[in-house]
Amino acid sequence: MAFDTAASLGCRFATSFRAIVDQGKTSAGQWVAVHGCGGVGLSAIMIANAVGANVVGVDVAHDKLALARELGAVATINAKTVADVAEAVIEATRGGAHVSIDALGAPTTCFNSVSCLRKRGKHVQVGLLLADHSAPRIPMSKVVANELELLGSHGMPAHRYGAMLAMVESGKLRPERLIGERISLEQSIGALMAMDRFPSVGVSVVTRF
Repeated sequence: MAFDTAASLGCRFATSFRAIVDQGKTSAGQWVAVHGCGGVGLSAIMIANAVGANVVGVDVAHDKLALARELGAVATINAKTVADVAEAVIEATRGGAHVSIDALGAPTTCFNSVSCLRKRGKHVQVGLLLADHSAPRIPMSKVVANELELLGSHGMPAHRYGAMLAMVESGKLRPERLIGERISLEQSIGALMAMDRFPSVGVSVVTRF
């Protein structure tokens, strides 16, 4: 594995592996919705596709949705162009997602992720909801009526890295495809300052010092 690929695994890829495989217990043939196609979301799409799931990617940027399709999403939804994201996911998945991931961490994506589930589906909260967003609105009537599971996912324990790396070694997972930009340490300052605007596609890796 190249050094830049290894560096890109970081919190994004490992966190997504835990969310999809361990927390979501995603299996072949299930429908998975991924809300937010940044580094975490794109990693989740690749991993869910690798375990045999059918993935729907949701974002507001055409270029990120295009990469989501390249990484295995069978359908994509631009949240800016549909009236109701949850209904669009339900239609695309023929009844709702079995597993839905909020990979962004915003009240809207959290609500949509729960709302798009089919009966007994699982919502996995990966994106952090901070400050004023820490208590998002949840469609609790749907949670109760449809016996939904709401799960948190944070990081990945060391003993699970072997399973993830085995899938990388076998070629089922190709994290190098997630690398968007290779930047210098000096450029990383601007990249960090711009993170709240989500300008980049894929994962930016510092390779020049």
